[in-house]
Amino acid sequence: ADAARRLLAAAPSAYPTTTQVPSPVTVKLVHDEDLAEEVAGRLRDSPSRPAHVTYELVPIDKFKALALDQQETCVVFIVSTVENEQPTEAAGGCVRWAHRRTHPEGLLAGKLTYSVLGLGDSNLLLDRQTTTAKDCNQVAQKLDARLEALGAIRFCARGEADDRTGNTEIDPWLRAVEEALRSA
Repeated sequence: ADAARRLLAAAPSAYPTTTQVPSPVTVKLVHDEDLAEEVAGRLRDSPSRPAHVTYELVPIDKFKALALDQQETCVVFIVSTVENEQPTEAAGGCVRWAHRRTHPEGLLAGKLTYSVLGLGDSNLLLDRQTTTAKDCNQVAQKLDARLEALGAIRFCARGEADDRTGNTEIDPWLRAVEEALRSA
């Protein structure tokens, strides 16, 4: 409980942490294509990476190999939303797996500690004048909510970036993830 309070107190307010990650830890960076893969690489190669943390990049279409429902795992999901609030083709299998109705309640309890970064583009929306990153990251929002509903524990709040604004939300989220892992 004290460690969790320290995590909350040390977290940047825009991305509060909600639980502690076990130490030492290997974090699986489950990434979509293109920008998502680049962001995963930036996190893996960060010079400010916590010393007790190692990262392993996992393409999102290979996520089943992680056996999320069978072993303790720490995962950062980096997913994109494309037109009509849909995942990319590569992420489709992961998103469908998470939303499978046959999953029992608590499937991921005690097994998955996670965070999610959504990458969207509000340029694809009709009303570009009033939209924000929140409006173009439905895949990340739904994945985050579903993982939590399945009992997974979020170690850092979901980040949402918008290509229209230059994805300026990515760097603060990366720092928040590193801080949450450093505090573990």
